[in-house]
Amino acid sequence: MAKIGIVVFPGSNCDRDVHHVLNNVIGVQADFLWHTKDRISSYDAMIIPGGFAFGDRLRAGIIAAHSPIIQEVKRMAKDGMPVLGICNGFQILVESGLLPGALMMNDSLRFVCRWTKVEVKNNKTPFTSQFAPKQTFAIPVAHGEGRYMADSKIIKDLKKKNQIVLQYSNDDPNGSTNLIAAICNEEGNVMGMMPHPERASESILAAEGAGNDAITIFRSLVSNLKQKAIA
Repeated sequence: MAKIGIVVFPGSNCDRDVHHVLNNVIGVQADFLWHTKDRISSYDAMIIPGGFAFGDRLRAGIIAAHSPIIQEVKRMAKDGMPVLGICNGFQILVESGLLPGALMMNDSLRFVCRWTKVEVKNNKTPFTSQFAPKQTFAIPVAHGEGRYMADSKIIKDLKKKNQIVLQYSNDDPNGSTNLIAAICNEEGNVMGMMPHPERASESILAAEGAGNDAITIFRSLVSNLKQKAIA
């Protein structure tokens, strides 16, 4: 049976939400993993949740990116393990070098916390395979440093290699280049996203008329792990 690790740093604050969705809503085992762990061997996927790792001191995600567990996550990612970073987790994946580009202050220079819509641009990843091509769905954002930036060469490569996974649907809450809300690595097994699917995975949490399609991020991951177990 698939087992998912949830990395916890001093300052993580969405770890319990992800733990609840995976264990109680979807029904897959997920465990908390403290950031000091330097050996991990019994997990099939890793999730780095949102929050303020180490208080976002110096720069969001930069201290966490040098934690012992992230060195282990990098090793497992290179071996093909699915790794999902959400919000602060996305920042940590970028700072660790697992994903290209940078996450800067929102163009408004203000913290943004509201619902928006995203469009699925790549449904071939372990995290989006259960979405229809070009499907749009509602999802909340909550961040101060969520503006995805990259030079023209990186953006060109992301487009060429189908690494742009989600784009804001005509509503960019932070000023991201090309409306980017989520990208993946070339292999597709590492994805970072600024919106919070764990906050939109149950209908009781959804804004009026928004729905809870964001849970498909987690359902896609679990489906991918089950297919791997059968193969």
